[in-house]
Amino acid sequence: MYERKAFTLVEVLISIALLGIILPILFSSVESLRMSNKHLLTYLERAKKVSKATEVLYMDIIGSDGNISIKKDEFTRLCIEDTSNSLYALPTAKVCWVVLKNQKTLARVEGNAYALPLGIEERVEVDIVMKDMVLFDVYHKKDKVLVLLEQKGKEAISFMVHGISKAEKRKKKKPNKKPRKRNTPSLAAGTNSITPEGR
Repeated sequence: MYERKAFTLVEVLISIALLGIILPILFSSVESLRMSNKHLLTYLERAKKVSKATEVLYMDIIGSDGNISIKKDEFTRLCIEDTSNSLYALPTAKVCWVVLKNQKTLARVEGNAYALPLGIEERVEVDIVMKDMVLFDVYHKKDKVLVLLEQKGKEAISFMVHGISKAEKRKKKKPNKKPRKRNTPSLAAGTNSITPEGR
């Protein structure tokens, strides 16, 4: 009996035709898998940035002494006068979270004893946190701070920090109504020293 040792031309042609049908399908599925992985990676990177930003904001608030000022406009401006959370190794820092008009960018400003808007001579660090902000709002009531953030086309984020009591306002000293006596330096009774004026 005769045994075949090779494929016939028809069999080879059928195999090539089948490969021609199957390979494009395989390539398209591999390409779609690669694209979905790329989108997933981009999403995870963005989510990581957002979670890092919210973590820093949370730590800024939790490390504050309660002296928090909130200014409402199109977006909220949050300034924490004294926080122990510093990204630049300051013992304590003043931190402000503001939305810049350029691309509605949320920025974090860190320094000491600066005023907004910033002057040229101010020595601060400015970090860009998020772009395309739709919402940045902060509420401080009793010992709670509520933060709301939302980027364009993204899901809104909110979190609440407890135990942040508002700093007590320092009472202004009332001026002494008694007129000061303008004495010349005199000897205090029973001593040999001269008491300076006004003591």
